[in-house]
Amino acid sequence: MTAARAPFKVRRMAKDSKSARRYAPVGTPIEAPKAAAGLYLVATPIGNLADISLRALAVLAGCDVVACEDTRVTRKLTERYGVATPLTPYHEHNAAEARPKIMARLARGEAVALVSDAGTPLISDPGYKLVRAAQDAGYTVTAIPGASSVLTALNVAGLPTDRFFFEGFLPPKQAARQKRVAGLANIPATLVLFESGPRLADTLADLAEGLGPRAAAICRELTKLHEEIRRGDLAALARDYAQGGETRGEIVIVVAPPDETETQAADVDDMLRRALARVSLKDAVGEVALASGRSRREVYQRALELTKDGGDGAAR
Repeated sequence: MTAARAPFKVRRMAKDSKSARRYAPVGTPIEAPKAAAGLYLVATPIGNLADISLRALAVLAGCDVVACEDTRVTRKLTERYGVATPLTPYHEHNAAEARPKIMARLARGEAVALVSDAGTPLISDPGYKLVRAAQDAGYTVTAIPGASSVLTALNVAGLPTDRFFFEGFLPPKQAARQKRVAGLANIPATLVLFESGPRLADTLADLAEGLGPRAAAICRELTKLHEEIRRGDLAALARDYAQGGETRGEIVIVVAPPDETETQAADVDDMLRRALARVSLKDAVGEVALASGRSRREVYQRALELTKDGGDGAAR
């Protein structure tokens, strides 16, 4: 069993201290203790640098190295708060090469912080393979919570938050995007998606066609100077952005869940027929069970009845 860690103790530095493990949240340098060996997943601001936590600063300053997507982006944060910890790139394009080097550092007993360009690491960002490798090797992995564009968007969207489904980015090509939207149509939860500015209008049009007249919110540049929240139904929002609505910056789309009547038994049959026409029985059952909120056993029995009766789609 791994022993519990003592909490970080913050100490003000003497003016003549030469320690590199320090940070300055309000201009006065504070000494940070060396972090215990292990991997630290540190959430960083999604736009406003003031949203960093004191614990995150202490960990960044106390680690031996910070692995980050883009060193230029992370350096703006570390320089703002006087953190001198070395930075090393870790992103989807170099992960296979960089991961063994980080594992070697952990093997030497070092403390490694992992950050994304903005927000919570691993959420629509690389990193889970590193976390799994570290855990499999027996190293301690610690999350330092903080900003998340997903949760921030949910907070301000004005839509149900008791259950939500994070989709991330939809496929860039229309045919694949429409197919994925069809798979999301009956998930009984608020949907949260990311999208780029140039594709926003087209994506909203496909969402409107595939999901119907649902309420939605477009959350742009959250926590930044030009933060903007637009609300309306999907079709109206699609028209607004097609006509030149501002699309610069980071964008989160939040879409209301379907009405309860949309996932009744007749709809489950229809969902099964459509799913069976393109995937195996097993995959169709899993997809419809997730979308409808019904048990896999119930959906499986209904799928067998439909295929026996010669319904659309054959079991494969």
